Amino acid sequence: MKPSEDDIVLKLLHTADWHLGRKFRSFNEDASLKLSRARLEVIERIFNEAERHQVDAVLCAGDLFDEPQPGREWVDGLLDALKKRTWTNRPIFLLPGNHDPIEPDSVWLDARFRKNLPDGVHEVTETDAQGLTRVYKLAVRKTPEYWFFLRYDINQELASQKQLMYALVGVVFLFSLMSLVIGFWSSKRVISPLTALAHRMKGMAGSEKPEKLAPHFANDEVGQLAAVLDDYAEQMTELVKRDREFNSDVSHELRTPLAVIRGATELLLANPDLAEKTRQRLLRIERAAVQSTDLTTALLLLSRNERGTGHTPLLRLCQQLADAARTQLGSKPLEVIVEGDADAVAEAPEAVLAVALGNLIGNACKYTSQGEVRIVVQAHQVRIEDTGPGLSEEDAARLFERGYRGSGAGGTVGGGIGLSIVRRLCELYDWHVSIAPRPEQGAVAILRFTAVA
Repeated sequence: MKPSEDDIVLKLLHTADWHLGRKFRSFNEDASLKLSRARLEVIERIFNEAERHQVDAVLCAGDLFDEPQPGREWVDGLLDALKKRTWTNRPIFLLPGNHDPIEPDSVWLDARFRKNLPDGVHEVTETDAQGLTRVYKLAVRKTPEYWFFLRYDINQELASQKQLMYALVGVVFLFSLMSLVIGFWSSKRVISPLTALAHRMKGMAGSEKPEKLAPHFANDEVGQLAAVLDDYAEQMTELVKRDREFNSDVSHELRTPLAVIRGATELLLANPDLAEKTRQRLLRIERAAVQSTDLTTALLLLSRNERGTGHTPLLRLCQQLADAARTQLGSKPLEVIVEGDADAVAEAPEAVLAVALGNLIGNACKYTSQGEVRIVVQAHQVRIEDTGPGLSEEDAARLFERGYRGSGAGGTVGGGIGLSIVRRLCELYDWHVSIAPRPEQGAVAILRFTAVA
């Protein structure tokens, strides 16, 4: 096809994706130098061919630099070849190849090669005369008549972005710190009334007439809670007061008739002409009066929550309690044995010890149908061992609960109150009581006392 008069015909020398040899990391300095010289020789041949054929332009497309900063001899040699062949109206285009790195430190972005940048927007990094790194955007637009370059310095924008990032981080940190401080202050302000209420409630412990809580707090949720607690404390105080007064009154009023009963039985027992059967009945009445007196004394101490004083020989008391228990055996083939340390004493009133040990010994005799109940007195404890049916782990854990009767109670009479009284006496005197099954047969009850000073 022949060109028309309006057509523009250009003779173009295109190297058609040339490759001037790949440079590998394993190359030493000598091999790199040889590669650079071979590349320059190829460039000279291409330019010679362009001169010989009188082409209008030279297009070199392909790998030219395969590293960001190639050797000086290769770059300087290429620039010298380009300067020598700067023909009028005969441009030379150098286009990067697949292996040429277009990076901020690439030689392609050097000012000497900028004219080879393709159309588009490029980010260029340079070092100015003061040695400072400058980053700018370079917009390239090429037409047959003109080449346009627009440079825009983005250092200020990058600095602003960095400052904005620092400011955002600082603001986030500042707000987080303020939130932490405000949250801590708010929580302390909210919790402080509850803390004050708890401290005041602790101060009420042991007080017979607790101080009102509501007047010390504002009329808010905490104040309403304090008012409810005041009402509850008043009801409980009144209830405890009535209970203590009832126990005290009963204990006090029972002492007089019990003393009359004991006095009358003593007078009757002094008569030598009494029949044996009548004497046994009078002795039983006397023992019941003594037990009732001891029980009223113990209940009175419990109601007042105070410890009585005393110095009680344990072996003598256990022998008296064993004698009283033997009278309740009837025809059961059961032997009650007392043994142990004759010098063992307990720092407590005899009436309190009689109630505690009497309940333990009485229970052992009640639930043992045959065999023996052995009472062993030691320095700071008394052991009661029996050969009865024993008890389960559940019974051992719950026997001291008020109203609880073990699974082996059967048809025996009782309300499950005696052992709960023992537990309360132990709590009052800091003693320890336990009942557990024996490995061979029966059960063992242990009452441990505090050490004698």
